[in-house]
Amino acid sequence: MSGLSKTQTIAVLGGTGKEGRGLAYRWAKAGYHVVVGSRSAEKAVGVATEIRGLLGTASSVSGRSNLEAVRQADVAVLTVPYASHRETLESLKGALAGKLLIDVTVPVVPGHISRVRMPAAGSASQEAQDILGETVEVAAAFHSISYEHLMQDQPIDSDVLVTGSSKEARQAALELVRAAGLNGWDAGPLDNSVVSEGLASVLIFINRHYGSRQAGIRITGVEKSGDGPGADGA
Repeated sequence: MSGLSKTQTIAVLGGTGKEGRGLAYRWAKAGYHVVVGSRSAEKAVGVATEIRGLLGTASSVSGRSNLEAVRQADVAVLTVPYASHRETLESLKGALAGKLLIDVTVPVVPGHISRVRMPAAGSASQEAQDILGETVEVAAAFHSISYEHLMQDQPIDSDVLVTGSSKEARQAALELVRAAGLNGWDAGPLDNSVVSEGLASVLIFINRHYGSRQAGIRITGVEKSGDGPGADGA
């Protein structure tokens, strides 16, 4: 899997939601071609129009159905609620073959979103890999970033942990983390996504308990000096 260039297209699936809208805005601002995807193409067009209004007509962002967005894209980013996770992936499995999927989904249970609840597969992104099979590379990222910050043109005081099915998948995802103006870390194989996804519920609890919307994570004590293979070579 080669690195992403700004001539390539990012499909943000479920992009009419708050997290998807914020990521689409950040990548369009960085100069990428972005397709906002939704079950409703009309809603997707509306969000794309909103983003172009914020960034100017020179920005490259359009709206399509989720299926059409995937067909046009080089990489897809899944930002749907967990309740729609399996259904969305199963409907897009054929179109995603041979592409990279970055899963932003957190497996929260409505009414209990500040408690960690993991699916039988281990995590939402591991579940995505099980559904899609080996023809799709899967990475997981952005679980610690609140949508509250993404639409603001200010630095975000939080790091992003990136896990993935291969080093190449993680590196591609890390490129998009940087393009969104964030600091990312290679956190290893997709098995480790149970930690990054679970942190989302922990941060929600901390925000509620301390009356904040700013809780995030920072990796300390490590100086970035290149991207090595990781402790287990994954």
